[in-house]
Amino acid sequence: MGDLFADIKRQVESHKPSIVLPEGTDERVLQAAAKLAADNVVKPIVIGDNDAILALADKLKITLEGMTIYNPETYPGIDEMVDAFVARRKGKETEESARKLLQDVNYFGTMLVYMEKADGLVSGAAHSTGDTVRPALQIIKTQPGIKRTSGVFVMVKEDKKFVFGDCAINISPNEEELAEIATATADTAKLFGIEPKVAMLSFSTLGSASSQETKKVSAATKIAQESRPDLIIDGEFQFDAAFVPAVAQKKAPDSPLKGEANVFIFPSLESGNLGYKIAQRLGGYDAIGPILQGLNKPVNDLSRGCNVDDVYKLCLITGMQAITQKTGQGV
Repeated sequence: MGDLFADIKRQVESHKPSIVLPEGTDERVLQAAAKLAADNVVKPIVIGDNDAILALADKLKITLEGMTIYNPETYPGIDEMVDAFVARRKGKETEESARKLLQDVNYFGTMLVYMEKADGLVSGAAHSTGDTVRPALQIIKTQPGIKRTSGVFVMVKEDKKFVFGDCAINISPNEEELAEIATATADTAKLFGIEPKVAMLSFSTLGSASSQETKKVSAATKIAQESRPDLIIDGEFQFDAAFVPAVAQKKAPDSPLKGEANVFIFPSLESGNLGYKIAQRLGGYDAIGPILQGLNKPVNDLSRGCNVDDVYKLCLITGMQAITQKTGQGV
């Protein structure tokens, strides 16, 4: 699992946060829940039809011991949940529409987190990113001062770890949004024991080329630097100038990054998505995420191509986020 996840696991298991897994009838999810329960790391709350989950557990030859199973159709606290949901939506949902919507496992699971009956949620093995994120934005909402959520990947290979953002949510962020993504990603990096050195990426280094795209990144850099003078943030940078000290010495000798960036902010979702997948497939890095940042409580989105280990690790990360939000302490 590597030192990073060994450290996360040690901290998470000392708190044992409860994590909602809305996709309880997915084999990968149920296997990961069983492993989490057996390892006594988190308390899995699995959502789905009880008989279907029991049948799947029997087929997989796994035990359901240590996990809680909720079926939205038979949940005894549904009336309380409906009332809380109607209040939270402030007139956008009636009792009737709320009751219907809360049969959706992602809405139901998100309400468990909102009502503090769980500490975090992991979904997406069988649902789109929108299906996971939409309830979170409507119910949990973003933290004060954060206008939108964003999605990052922690890239891990042996003892090396980097954070890439935004690779999951915002298609074409403007300069203010890009600056917000940068500072939020720096804070996420700290959660994983990374002292952030943030590079704002482009196809230009500090004005070596000029276009609308490079000017956006340069402006975003200034906004981020002014809003968070406690952070090392510089740009715009080509990747090699941000990552290779010898190139940095030639292209940006006065930059505080010095070719040692460990947090990379991509100018668009297109470039971020391509970037993390190239590092993953050609570079042999494990891509952990997407980790959603900026929400009041942790909700994270799996890839539909995930495996059991991906689910397990993202639950650990979600637990770590929950602990950090409560205690202010990371790995």
